[in-house]
Amino acid sequence: MRADRTVGVEEELLLVDPVTGIPRPAGDDVVASAGGDDPGAGGVEHELKREQVELGTEPHRSLHDIGADLRALRGRLAVAAADHGLRLAALATSPLPVRPSLTADERYERMHRLYGMTAYELLCNGCHVHVAVDDLDEAVGVIDRLRPWLAVLTALSANSPFWQGADSGYASYRQRVWSRWPSAGPSELFGDAQGYRAAINRMVSCGAALDEGMAYLDMRASRQWPTVELRVLDVCLHVEDAVLLAGLTRALVETAARDWREGRPAHDVRIEVLRGAAWRAARFGLSGELVDPVTATTVPARTQVERLLAYVTPALEAYGDVETVVVRLKEVLARGTGADAQRAAYAVRQDVSDVVADAVVRTLH
Repeated sequence: MRADRTVGVEEELLLVDPVTGIPRPAGDDVVASAGGDDPGAGGVEHELKREQVELGTEPHRSLHDIGADLRALRGRLAVAAADHGLRLAALATSPLPVRPSLTADERYERMHRLYGMTAYELLCNGCHVHVAVDDLDEAVGVIDRLRPWLAVLTALSANSPFWQGADSGYASYRQRVWSRWPSAGPSELFGDAQGYRAAINRMVSCGAALDEGMAYLDMRASRQWPTVELRVLDVCLHVEDAVLLAGLTRALVETAARDWREGRPAHDVRIEVLRGAAWRAARFGLSGELVDPVTATTVPARTQVERLLAYVTPALEAYGDVETVVVRLKEVLARGTGADAQRAAYAVRQDVSDVVADAVVRTLH
């Protein structure tokens, strides 16, 4: 086991009007007030759309420290948002109708010109988990072996049932919106570092991605840090859920790295099965059945969660994370996901603005 395998979390969040709940274009102003522009080093940064901001924790060994860092950064951004008459909301999509505006940035403008309506419409907030790896070889070994487990993580994080003022019918509609990018989604087996580099280069050369940074794969090797980056999660309404997913992701990476080192082959799951698993996780979250990609059969969501927990328990034990992960996993299964909380807030008065108001409170608790 790699004892110093650190984990870090990036979150994207909405800036909303305190009265109407509608997202407002103030990202650059809020980031400036928050005093940061470097999420990889632990801080805050602007994002593709002016209605959102991004935060990034420091890399940590302790899940407790991840939670404390996330709370501090959310609080810092909330204060900065309040300075501009706005509120911060950990919502993966806007429940209310919005016409998003592009952040002034040459790269973002190139994306808008090339990808058209996809780039224009896309206002959604993810949670990205970075876990330390030794090198690109280990990163690729991990990525290849974790493909079957990513959909259940999407289901656990689901926090985007509403889109443009209506219930989408999905638990994570962000997952469906994000998949419009030509570079997004599950990947085939790469095999080794050379295969990974070749695949990324092909994506760029055919125009599916502007550059390596736009290789929006479900899991990828970070171009900035010695990490693998998980990208299938909605931003979580509750900090505790983000901590849970950080712990599960690190345990998955450690388990996959061990399997790679010991020569256990990756499951050669077909790409259409992985897409089907991702769709079902986005559609139903934890409320229905998920796909076991290895067998290509559906199973109750809780069964797949239990299989995930069993798979990573040795790694959780090694990091001292069993109690934290098990307790928080039970909490999610008992109270539901962020998507469940959003629908419950809406059900009281059938008013979508209530969803945003409730999320603003939960974001800081």
